[in-house]
Amino acid sequence: MKVVAINGSARRDGNTASMILRVFEELEKEGIETELIQLAGHMIRGCTACGKCAQNRDRKCVIDDDLINEIIGKMADADGIILGSPVYFSNVTPEMKALIDRVGRVARANDYLLERKVGAAVTAVRRGGALAAFNAMNALFLIEKMIVPGSSYWNLGIGRDPGDVEKDIEGMENMKDLGRNMAWLIKKLE
Repeated sequence: MKVVAINGSARRDGNTASMILRVFEELEKEGIETELIQLAGHMIRGCTACGKCAQNRDRKCVIDDDLINEIIGKMADADGIILGSPVYFSNVTPEMKALIDRVGRVARANDYLLERKVGAAVTAVRRGGALAAFNAMNALFLIEKMIVPGSSYWNLGIGRDPGDVEKDIEGMENMKDLGRNMAWLIKKLE
């Protein structure tokens, strides 16, 4: 069993990564392998709506000069997927939005490649916009026929500067609850 997480933050190892790693702690306690992919430093192009993924049906996007095809492969092989993003002007980062659009198109064009996988979204926020970002990531899971576990609150953590989210006791406790629920669900689906 494996969970792959994609951190859409421009800050490598920042607040979003801290939240994902807290979820990973619980998954690993349950014997679930984890892998973190960080988009920081990578240029991710948006979908061009060319339709080639539907024509080729090879589980790939024809744009092949970034990480997306590698990520699609890892997502297809995983039992669970975590998408994480900080809030940028009330939504996900541009890189995360590009990933959502391209992965979504390729997955749908290939017989719902991600169907019945477990998906969870987490977002780091300074003050406002967390639910818009959270909903944007969950929208991918739901349209791809994935299963989204609940937790004790929405999966968000509050913090501006790197490390601040660690001080959000309730937010980090929610990440633990999410990890436990995600592990339980993945095991039930095996």
